[in-house]
Amino acid sequence: MPGDLHNHSTCSDGSVPIHRIPPMAARAGLSALALSDHDTFLSAAYCYAHPEQEGVKLIPAVELTGYDYERQHRVHLLCYWPQDCPELRAHCDTMRRRRNECCLQSARELEGMYPQFRTEQALEYAQDSGVLYKSGIMQALHELGLCDSVYGEVYHYLFGWNPRGVVLHSPEYPTVDEVLDIARAAKGVVVFAHPTVYKSMPLVRQLAAEGRIDGIEIDHPRNSEEDKAECRALCARYNLIVTGGTDFHGANSAHPHPVGTCTTADDQIRRICGLARQRQGRLGG
Repeated sequence: MPGDLHNHSTCSDGSVPIHRIPPMAARAGLSALALSDHDTFLSAAYCYAHPEQEGVKLIPAVELTGYDYERQHRVHLLCYWPQDCPELRAHCDTMRRRRNECCLQSARELEGMYPQFRTEQALEYAQDSGVLYKSGIMQALHELGLCDSVYGEVYHYLFGWNPRGVVLHSPEYPTVDEVLDIARAAKGVVVFAHPTVYKSMPLVRQLAAEGRIDGIEIDHPRNSEEDKAECRALCARYNLIVTGGTDFHGANSAHPHPVGTCTTADDQIRRICGLARQRQGRLGG
């Protein structure tokens, strides 16, 4: 049975507590599940502590955020089987601090716009992650009846990129090279996430040709068919791992998709686990 290798919980910006996601995967008939929260080791630590839940093998992962300053867009890299190391710990701590600074500033500005809103209410959604995300702010606004959805018209007015949202404050991200170095230090298996989302195909081509990524996430709800076809060709040309993941965020999504919507074949999961064992000198995993 296949596995879903891209999922988010309340350890970052998902709406579902982490322990509730593996049962969803079991009911969907999956054999494996990666919990891959943003720039945190929390979900990986959960998987290491619970290698199997309800018959589903849990694969530790972290989704690392970088920035392609040449092309001016964010980049997400999925790192499977990361090892706790100083470089990864420093990255997670830095991103936690930067995200909190930005969203706390946004929240203070929103208090001036909406008398009903208080930052403390939004912080209730940051209890598991320790990070105030824009989705947490939007959940609080939704509860107050100030918007009709988490990622709707109000979100784009407040936090959109183009036009720029009225309270948007963006953290500084490390470069793609720096993030790749962090993944290498963690001895993880690196898969380029959803290349269509940030229009990343030129960078995918470059990194694939340079041998700096181990795979590409092809089966994803937001990848275009054109990009999927090219990514398959790149994987075949450079012998890269082919993955799929739903990018599950629960209710914190403009277009919700249940766990198991997009999947990774068993043989590709074995490649990921085998490569991680090779890099880390492990017998298990």
